[in-house]
Amino acid sequence: MYSQYKQPSATIGDRLKNSFIKGNALTRLIYINIGIFLLVKIINVLVILSGQKAGVGNFLLENLGIPAYFDSLLTHPWTVFTYMFTQFDFFHLLFNMLWLYWFGSFFLNHFTQKELTGVYLLGGLCGAFTYVLAYNVLPAFELSRYYSWAIGASASVMAVVFAVCLYLPQQRIYIFLIGPVKLIYLALFTAAIDILSIPSSNAGGHIAHLGGAFFGYLFVLSVKHNRNIAGATTTFFEKIGKLFIGRKKMHVRHKKNVTEMNDREYNAYKKQKDDRINKILDKISRSGYESLTKEEKEILFRSGK
Repeated sequence: MYSQYKQPSATIGDRLKNSFIKGNALTRLIYINIGIFLLVKIINVLVILSGQKAGVGNFLLENLGIPAYFDSLLTHPWTVFTYMFTQFDFFHLLFNMLWLYWFGSFFLNHFTQKELTGVYLLGGLCGAFTYVLAYNVLPAFELSRYYSWAIGASASVMAVVFAVCLYLPQQRIYIFLIGPVKLIYLALFTAAIDILSIPSSNAGGHIAHLGGAFFGYLFVLSVKHNRNIAGATTTFFEKIGKLFIGRKKMHVRHKKNVTEMNDREYNAYKKQKDDRINKILDKISRSGYESLTKEEKEILFRSGK
């Protein structure tokens, strides 16, 4: 008789949980957007089945979406963050996540995961600021500002898109039925579409897009001046989070493999390594090989492999 023990396979929930935990920042951002979308839809179905014909559409819009009227925003301050992760329409979610996946992958080839998260969050905040400012200042929105709300990840996604397009303006991508197009032209075309679409029924959405795009420009400008506004902001939010979750007893930091680094990380790593080797060589020239510490000898030995 032959028997074999079959290890139970992981459930779909376990696989999703593992991919979220082990995934990069791009994966997590997409998962959060999809998760909130599904949660909103499920709650809406349950409410309708309970006999409420209106569902929860208006309630969610007013409590997750950012209000245009400044006084309403003061009573709903959390919406400056929740709006950028909330989509009620499936195609809105689909197109936003496709753009985020395509350009987020481009982004991570040249920048860090922390910078991607920072650009997403700050792009969304910049879009929210532009939206609220326009509706409270421009005469065209004098009446609609009192009952308008905005939801969607579009401003955040536009920040990532414009960061890539302006950092790699001459990079070409292939567009179906059009052919190869430089990223700078894609950025200009997208911005022109949003500007020309402001008179439409979704004026607030297009204004928020432009705010997100503007932050993408600011990010690239900061990179060229050796400032890291996106990464620094993400670090700030991480420190705030640690105040609420408490301090861990032990923190283990895993050294990143060289093959997992992007261009900027590798260049920084290589420069740091070269500087250390040069200092050791200078020490040898001044005091001889025997003056080196055990650690310095090991570093010199490994560098010669």
